[in-house]
Amino acid sequence: MNGKLNSALDGKRVLCLDTSPIIYFIEASPAHLPILREVFSRIDKGAARGISSYITLLEVMVKPLKEGARDLALQYRDILLHSRGLRLYPLEEELAEKAAQLRAKYNLRTPDAIQMATAIRRGADVFITNDFRFRAVKEIDVIVLQDYATVTPSSLSGFWASILRKIFVALLFSARNVP
Repeated sequence: MNGKLNSALDGKRVLCLDTSPIIYFIEASPAHLPILREVFSRIDKGAARGISSYITLLEVMVKPLKEGARDLALQYRDILLHSRGLRLYPLEEELAEKAAQLRAKYNLRTPDAIQMATAIRRGADVFITNDFRFRAVKEIDVIVLQDYATVTPSSLSGFWASILRKIFVALLFSARNVP
């Protein structure tokens, strides 16, 4: 466990997840998996709630669908919509207005502004991302995963990353189906 991350998460009950941490977790990114295990463990055990917007569902499904990997796209969908402790929020009037304010103030892209507005309006204690540009947002604490990474992507071969991904997705589905 990363002591620095553990410290940053202490007392945080609502964790808003940007799209990248979800992709890194599901695909078992070697550089980020050790960090994200702690985040998702807290959510799974009920020590924290995970939230995101439906923008995440849209974003995670695009690449698999483009590449004809419909099964992976459906895995993403099932995990996001049916995981214990994780909830997606739709874009509603109050979120759209907050997103517009954030976009104007910080020059965020529209999807990023929606993600951040979801975090703020839905009471997140922290926004977890791997995009350093979110550090500019002062209305909420931001954790950038790369600040806590202990392994760099180039330090592991593609073969081992692929094996880890398969194992982790299998574990996710088996744990989810246990009563």
